[in-house]
Amino acid sequence: MAGKVTEFPSVSRASPAVVFVNPAAGGGRAIAYLARLRELLAARSFPAEFMVTGTSEELAVRAREAIASGRRLLLSLGGDGTFQGLANAAFGFDVVLGVLPAGGGNDLAHALGLPRNMEAAVEAVLDGQPKCVDLLRARTADGTERLYAGGGGVGLDAEAMRYASGAYRRIPGRFRYIAAALRSLWGFTPLEVRAEFAGSDLPSLQAKALLAGVLNTPTYGGGLKLAPQAQFDDGWLDVVIVENLNAWEVLGVLPALVKSGELRTRRVQRCRARRVRLTTSRPCMFHGDGEILGPTPVEIEVVPRAVRILAPVAGRIVAR
Repeated sequence: MAGKVTEFPSVSRASPAVVFVNPAAGGGRAIAYLARLRELLAARSFPAEFMVTGTSEELAVRAREAIASGRRLLLSLGGDGTFQGLANAAFGFDVVLGVLPAGGGNDLAHALGLPRNMEAAVEAVLDGQPKCVDLLRARTADGTERLYAGGGGVGLDAEAMRYASGAYRRIPGRFRYIAAALRSLWGFTPLEVRAEFAGSDLPSLQAKALLAGVLNTPTYGGGLKLAPQAQFDDGWLDVVIVENLNAWEVLGVLPALVKSGELRTRRVQRCRARRVRLTTSRPCMFHGDGEILGPTPVEIEVVPRAVRILAPVAGRIVAR
């Protein structure tokens, strides 16, 4: 990144913040929040320009145009996928990003310590300070290279993301992912997954699995705690392989998943690394932040301190 600006970026009527709005995020919640967000920013005399973008490609183009025009504070109103598009467009530039959570999962916002309530989240962002965070870079078999911020994976969860962003998109939080995963489980055949760690002494992991995840945050899928020890600013990625579970074992883990998002089973392999290569016994797609990125095999590496994001000031209590 060019420069090391640590202060909150100044905004003015001549150079307002830019808020990128994903109208489809959260089953339409983002666009529903827009009028209220305008009121909240106006009440703070906080100049902002709003851009409603229909696709990730449009978001990327307009974000780069905003950066080229000198805008230094870019905010996303949407979910983790919306922020992913903004982060990819802004990577390498001297800008500060912000997350206004209005998606179906909002796992990055939760990891940052932002409140779930939109009004409280806006206050926390505007009163926050830039924090350097890592991103994960995925290179899929078709040559696609993409950064993502929270969680990604192959197997059952990638299949579930199709339902979570489709038929079940209006179900809130982790219940959307759980419902989508249960739907995907019907007829799903576990796959052999191998995780290899080039350049390290870590032994490879291999299992007949339901899913293999590579995370930068403790949760994904709207609060499922697949990597409880993960931190988005420690220079590591967390690999999680959930081994094949039979029907009774699935029923056994459901109560804790629904209640707290915890996956309480010994049939999980976890490790931390700088990079990992995932191969699968059959062709399948890898997702990042709920967005399908490309086919396996896939290589993922951590990009330390990749972007700066506004986060609540440490020690300041915010309403959730």
